[in-house]
Amino acid sequence: MTRFWRPPALSLRFYPVWRRNFLVWKKLAIPAILGNLADPALYMLGLGYGLGGLLREVGGVPYLTFLAAGTVCYSTMNSATFEVLYSGFSRMHVQKTWDAILNAPLTLDDVLFAELLWATSKSLLSGLAILVIVWVMGLAGLGQTLWLIPLIVLIGFCFSGMGLVVTALSPSYDFFMYYFTLAITPMVLLCGVFYPVDQLPPVLQSVSAWLPLTHAIVLARPLVQGGAPQQVATHLLALFAYGALSYYIALVLTRRRLLK
Repeated sequence: MTRFWRPPALSLRFYPVWRRNFLVWKKLAIPAILGNLADPALYMLGLGYGLGGLLREVGGVPYLTFLAAGTVCYSTMNSATFEVLYSGFSRMHVQKTWDAILNAPLTLDDVLFAELLWATSKSLLSGLAILVIVWVMGLAGLGQTLWLIPLIVLIGFCFSGMGLVVTALSPSYDFFMYYFTLAITPMVLLCGVFYPVDQLPPVLQSVSAWLPLTHAIVLARPLVQGGAPQQVATHLLALFAYGALSYYIALVLTRRRLLK
């Protein structure tokens, strides 16, 4: 039992697994990017112009600008989540790709760490795609928004780790609907993607304050609006802690599932 709970044994052997996932993705890169981009971009443009016609300003800025920061975070979260859930589960359970890889001189720690970093890398592309739209539309200049790039990486890391826990527990694809219904959708609605959190009832504001997407948006929104985020270290630490702790839990669960 104790072998399942040992600390992660990280090494550079993760890289061939990461590269393998990249080479597979590269064959379908264009439709994959368009698929990840379309949903958040439509949300931003549709709601930004639709509701923006009714809500001229939110918090002293145009609604489309307000929405842009939440959409960058939402897109990054979505991409990381879908990658570790559907693609990761396929490689682990359906295609048995992980079993094949483990016949090489690699450990499960290497494989899972590669999955974490690959999903983080892929989510970076999704976040950057929305950020490019923000720049092209003139909603924010380069300047401070360049700080969003390392933030996007951290957001991807956070939600990749959380998603790997669900993948480790899941018996089938249908199980993922619990995660989306009980975790992802509530975060989208409670964390300030579409409207300020302070418009929620106090009890929901208290819940929102503990959710990782809130920490991401609290950091991203001031950068898009040309200001400076507050309590930066606290929010960064919260995102990192969610991702790191989730990765460790996912590793323990995956060891128990595959190394019995």
